[in-house]
Amino acid sequence: MAKATGIGGVFFRAQHNKALAQWYETHLGVTGFWNQMGGMTVFAPFNADTDYFPADRQFMLNFRVDDLDGLMAQLEAAGIAVETRPDEWDAPDTGRFARIHDPEGNPIELWEPPSAA
Repeated sequence: MAKATGIGGVFFRAQHNKALAQWYETHLGVTGFWNQMGGMTVFAPFNADTDYFPADRQFMLNFRVDDLDGLMAQLEAAGIAVETRPDEWDAPDTGRFARIHDPEGNPIELWEPPSAA
């Protein structure tokens, strides 16, 4: 059976698309044409009433990261608020998580998979 082999792109509307693209490149290293490292990708539609991300948003980006502590320090040094919930978002079986928002309020989850992943 023919099937999808990976995410080919993420496209969304922005009030200030060029500035937002620059923000993603500066703070997360994500560029317009981005060769990402191999690894697990989770594709998961959520229930419409989920509280996992804000109700006024239809999506949340999740980026795999290689050094969550280092990235959080960089983001905080740049004045970007980082939310962590170690008791909920730090589990040996799923990895470690943190949350930020881009300048237009889109939620972004940062995920450091478990070292065995």
